[in-house]
Amino acid sequence: MADARGIGDHGAIGNLETIALIDTKGTVDYLCWPCLDSPSVFAGLLDPDKGGHFSIQPDMPGGRIMQMYLPDTNILLTRWMSDGASIDLVDLMPVDVDGGDVSSRLIRRLTCTRGEATIRIRCAPRFDYGRQGYAASAQTTDGIARGQFDHDAGLGLTLYADGDLVADGCDLTADLHIAAGETITLVLGNVDDPVCDADQIAAIIDGDIAFWRDWSNQSNYRGRWRETVHRSALVLKLLTSRKHGSIAAAATFGLPEAPGGVRNWDYRATWIRDSSFTVYALIRLGFQDEAVAFLHWTMDRVRHCEGHLGVMYALDGGDVQDEQDLDHLAGFEGAKPIRIGNGANTQTQHDIYGALLDATYLGNKYGEAISHDAWQGIIKVVDHVCETWRDPDSGIWEVRGPPREYLHSRLMNWVAIDRAVRLAQKRSLPAPLVRWSETRTEIHDDIWASFWNEDLGRFVRSKGETVVDGAMLMMPLVRFVSPTDPKWLATLDAITADLSDDGMIYRYRTDDGLPGQEGTFVACSFWYVECLARAGRIDEARLNFEKLLAHGNHLSLFAEEIAQDGRFLGNFPQGFSHLALISAAFYLDRALSDAGPTVWA
Repeated sequence: MADARGIGDHGAIGNLETIALIDTKGTVDYLCWPCLDSPSVFAGLLDPDKGGHFSIQPDMPGGRIMQMYLPDTNILLTRWMSDGASIDLVDLMPVDVDGGDVSSRLIRRLTCTRGEATIRIRCAPRFDYGRQGYAASAQTTDGIARGQFDHDAGLGLTLYADGDLVADGCDLTADLHIAAGETITLVLGNVDDPVCDADQIAAIIDGDIAFWRDWSNQSNYRGRWRETVHRSALVLKLLTSRKHGSIAAAATFGLPEAPGGVRNWDYRATWIRDSSFTVYALIRLGFQDEAVAFLHWTMDRVRHCEGHLGVMYALDGGDVQDEQDLDHLAGFEGAKPIRIGNGANTQTQHDIYGALLDATYLGNKYGEAISHDAWQGIIKVVDHVCETWRDPDSGIWEVRGPPREYLHSRLMNWVAIDRAVRLAQKRSLPAPLVRWSETRTEIHDDIWASFWNEDLGRFVRSKGETVVDGAMLMMPLVRFVSPTDPKWLATLDAITADLSDDGMIYRYRTDDGLPGQEGTFVACSFWYVECLARAGRIDEARLNFEKLLAHGNHLSLFAEEIAQDGRFLGNFPQGFSHLALISAAFYLDRALSDAGPTVWA
């Protein structure tokens, strides 16, 4: 495989079932198949030797490479240019627009726009995270090559190509010549997929372009940074499951939050919190269908949970598997262990209920009214919050240590009850409103009594501590406190002093029991921008926002964190980062257009 790329040196494509990452040299070095939470078939990003990849390398010494998306789509264009030739590579995983059971396919179409060149191709899948053996074979009929990978456990893949393929050990290779005006198509799919002719491939590509553009055109956002906001929306859409309605936190597993360290987690699951935040980011832009689909998926969990929801679920609604180390893979830049599954699946995190109820409230307001059965489930959830809000938990950052009483968890308990009361009143739904309202007031008073440190003149992140953390930036964003309240502004200043690195915000600066220094947290950094704007510090907010956007990669994609040298850290692309970008852009644009910020908007 070619030299390894950084996390940010990638674009993402997908079909609402799974996501592939393609580096700036045209190599697919990450893909789980056939679903996002299935085992990987390409994971060269995590181990260039054992992970597997699908490379396309034009023989164009000294050429320049650029990468972009076809406008308003999740279809990637990689372009090689030299004095002698220009080659365009279009990569896509077509969405099943008819909603049937069409299997996943990866289509790679090369077009020579000038001159001529030889294209070197190597398709080297490594099934089951590189743990299972397989054999490659190839034959050519009527100019169409069919290569097959037969996997020990029964899963197989077929590669169709224009021209001859050669079985090279476990890989399929080809050296294909292309001249101006010619096209070469490669289609990777399941063993029983039929071969498609050139006209059929062209129709599939045109249909996929139309799908993504039709979806993008539903956006009602017309403000500043429109292309960046829409790219973030397209990322969030990529992370949604068309089949289930669930939303993944990120596309990947095992990418490190600290260089060379052990903070390597699997984010290919649906976190109730992250997904709920995604819902109201999309609602803000006019995408109601995704909100309704996710809330249907969530209410299926709510109806059977007896009030206590899991922190996260598999995309199909099942349990997330326990953590397992993949010791045979080297890890991204040596960061080990690589983990699949997630040990936080058994934690208690009280904040998930506030995120869910906020999304439910907005979904009812802008999407679809809640059903009777779903409301009965919500009543149990809110009753559970009323009973447990005083209990310590692991918090939003999933600290793997003793539970604490966190301000953010307490805050989101307040949000859960507040939104439930509002929803019941708005829809005239039956509910124990007196008890709920009294509990909401108790939580409100407890936050002011227990988390405001009079000696320091600021809020603190948990009982018994004196530090702040990035989650506290949610206080004005969920309308608990005025963004211009003097006590909040003092807290905002403390966050600036203690957690900011030139406007980039760390989640916290305290020992969490794990070695290594993680990077600044992208979502917190965008929350910080929004808090500045809501506080009326518009110029400061805009400068920080523009700096943040400059940290995005060449395609305006973001990972979870950013290191001090500007490199990406953590799983990629990260939904939390992009939904926070949308929220910050939405409010900052309005604040810049108005005479001043609307405090409670």
